[in-house]
Amino acid sequence: MSLNSTPSANRIHIAFFGKRNAGKSSLVNAVTNQNLSVVSDVKGTTTDPVYKAMELLPIGPVMIVDTAGIDDEGDLGKLRVEKTKQVLNKTDIAILVKDITEELHEDEIQLIELFKEKNIKYIIAYNKADLINNLKNVSFNEICVSAKNNTNIYELKELIASLYEEKQSKYPLVSDLVKANDIVILVTPIDSAAPKGRLILPQQQVIRELLDIGAIAIVVKETEFKEALNSCSKKPKLVITDSQVFEFVSDLTPKDIFLTSFSILFARHKGILFDALNGVKALNLLKDGDTVLISEGCTHHRQCDDIGTVKLPRWISSYTGKNLKFEFSSGTSFPQNLKNYAMIIHCGACMLKEQEVIYRFSLSKKQNIPMTNYGITISQIHGILDRSIEIFK
Repeated sequence: MSLNSTPSANRIHIAFFGKRNAGKSSLVNAVTNQNLSVVSDVKGTTTDPVYKAMELLPIGPVMIVDTAGIDDEGDLGKLRVEKTKQVLNKTDIAILVKDITEELHEDEIQLIELFKEKNIKYIIAYNKADLINNLKNVSFNEICVSAKNNTNIYELKELIASLYEEKQSKYPLVSDLVKANDIVILVTPIDSAAPKGRLILPQQQVIRELLDIGAIAIVVKETEFKEALNSCSKKPKLVITDSQVFEFVSDLTPKDIFLTSFSILFARHKGILFDALNGVKALNLLKDGDTVLISEGCTHHRQCDDIGTVKLPRWISSYTGKNLKFEFSSGTSFPQNLKNYAMIIHCGACMLKEQEVIYRFSLSKKQNIPMTNYGITISQIHGILDRSIEIFK
């Protein structure tokens, strides 16, 4: 996968935190050698988190995140601080930018405690070192820098690299389920929401894993699936389908061939399959008037028959026979207070980092709100849940 096509979920997220006017944006610009963030002497110039995908040597593809001041004030400031704290749920390495001329502030101490609580590796960068004569003694994860004079910027990047550890998910997507020369059929409907001339990310990543292990990947639309089955010289080991055509594909797939969906593969890959399987039981407990939250990890243009906002609510209402309310969230706007929901149904989360997905499921668990995902919900509705997870047993 090339640098430019590396998805956000697979990039190391390096986030810069600190008080207003500590020089976060100036330091971001110095580290990246680009004018990524607006710099001003006016406090609170950075309002919402700013994300920039780039290459940072010696690490490689990264996501740089500049955040609003942790000490922002007023009602709007509180919202900005909340968004800043949400960035922590996807941060691999945190940089606390500290004005070297000031004492450690309570807000900064609380940030450090949050880093530790969330097990995030962090660096304290004492900025504005050009304003003092004698630099202070620092520990192994601290450094004195000057974004203005470019002092110790190279050393800061080396320090960031020293904290970097390549993380591997506990489970791959599919490479441990099949072996070389196994036939795997991937059913990929091309609907109005699919990007022109490209496959969606889950399909790309599964195909790549299959190619890496030497499996035989056959990619077809649902309209050609039956013909693909009949054309195979030997029995396929596994069929992986888009959840939208789960029932159709299940009806055509012989019972002695494993069947699952891209969304279910991602639930296992992101570490939430067990919780999602427990959460789907709430479908049978829904009552008239209950509110269901349907959440997506990315933002996209809604289509006339969008799966999240149209198809799922229709299928769930038909399955339960209840008069339900539906609310929707997308991208980074996952609610913190979930008490008003009877259950939450999340997308496959291919665009979210694993720790962000686990955080969302942990948040729902703390508030006793059952949570599952698209593929598991759809397979439950169509009565094929047991079959769709059989290969994991």
